[in-house]
Amino acid sequence: MSTIVAIVGRPNVGKSTLFNRLIKRRDAIVDAVSGVTRDRHYGKSDWNGKEFSLIDTGGYSVGSDDVFEEEIRKQVQLAIDEADMIVFVVDVEDGITPMDEEVANLLRQVNKPLFMAVNKVDNAMRVGNAVEFYNLGLGDYHTISSVNGSGTGDLLDAIAEAIPNHEVADEASDELPRFAVVGRPNAGKSSFINALIGEDRNIVTDIAGTTRDAIDTKYNRFGFEFNLVDTAGIRKKSKVKEDLEFYSVMRAVRAIEHCDVAIVIVDATRGFEGQDQSIFWLAEKNKKGVVVLINKWDLIEKQTNTMRDIKVQIQQQIAPFTDVPIVFISTLTKQRIYKAIETAVSVFENRKRRVSTSKLNDTMLEIIKQNPPPATKGKYIKIKFCTQLPTRTPQFAFFANLPQYVKEPYKRFVENKLREHFDFSGVPITVYFRQK
Repeated sequence: MSTIVAIVGRPNVGKSTLFNRLIKRRDAIVDAVSGVTRDRHYGKSDWNGKEFSLIDTGGYSVGSDDVFEEEIRKQVQLAIDEADMIVFVVDVEDGITPMDEEVANLLRQVNKPLFMAVNKVDNAMRVGNAVEFYNLGLGDYHTISSVNGSGTGDLLDAIAEAIPNHEVADEASDELPRFAVVGRPNAGKSSFINALIGEDRNIVTDIAGTTRDAIDTKYNRFGFEFNLVDTAGIRKKSKVKEDLEFYSVMRAVRAIEHCDVAIVIVDATRGFEGQDQSIFWLAEKNKKGVVVLINKWDLIEKQTNTMRDIKVQIQQQIAPFTDVPIVFISTLTKQRIYKAIETAVSVFENRKRRVSTSKLNDTMLEIIKQNPPPATKGKYIKIKFCTQLPTRTPQFAFFANLPQYVKEPYKRFVENKLREHFDFSGVPITVYFRQK
């Protein structure tokens, strides 16, 4: 399984700054659309050949200045339950605070790799001040400055060293394709799997979070064979929105990273909300196939164009990656559940699709000839050759004389033409322009 590293600590110690530093972004928001936070608290990092996922728990705290100790304790406990490693961030300017001691008390009970990062150590004098953090009883610490990057290399060295080598094994080693059933709590994930396999394998109740752990179910019917992975909403009953979202995202991260296709189940009575979008973008960011299932369709009052209108609305919310199958289902009446599986299998095949170089060039070079890239600074861009790269996910290289002048709108045009002529529905594809 992939390594998930959670960054914990009280507010205002620099967790988010460290998070952005480790994922090598100035700002963790990617392709921001108004009103939609895509992956502000989730990112991928690699160091010394080891890849891992980072979760910034600070992003899930109460959204006001009045942050209670109880809420911070909950966030730390959630991270302890779900993460593989913990980075505990403290502030050398403030020294040890009662809240730091509270967090340390929780962390001392954890039998997982733990790294204490003393932040804001940006000069030699503060290195000596950091010694007091030995009093927390957590052993050695790393002095860092998340603002200027000082000491973060040593911290990353320690994290990478603690990741077992098998963590970076090729995902293709599993024989059967893996379909992760993901979505917000109580959207109908377990009901969907029960409806498919024809038995109540998973407990289904109206209480969000009935499913406690990710459950693998082998499916072998009607010529299809694959593993279905049911993911959990939360571990314990709770009315705290932040707990629900944090658990859902943590579980979705783990399931999505190890699947081939993410089946995102949406509650039709609630619509395609922010948390559904977050899970969708997790799958897109990890280059997984995606199918969106609108569940509880039997509860919706329908008019002539209801289905079409909802599709258009969702496509606007997931733009620019709009080439995604959207299937309207009901796990209660079993409406279209087999179509949903057929669609997921089709997306899995699309993700594996290889286009021959000759066919790709015959098709795409003619399109490029008719619609060349706009000239920049009086220089004309000529594209003479293209090929699909030998990667696990569809990636294409177009060789040009001046690749640096190819702008994002033209890349999007080329991607759309690839989708138009070759079936990559539900699959993120990457287009590179390189020096010929």
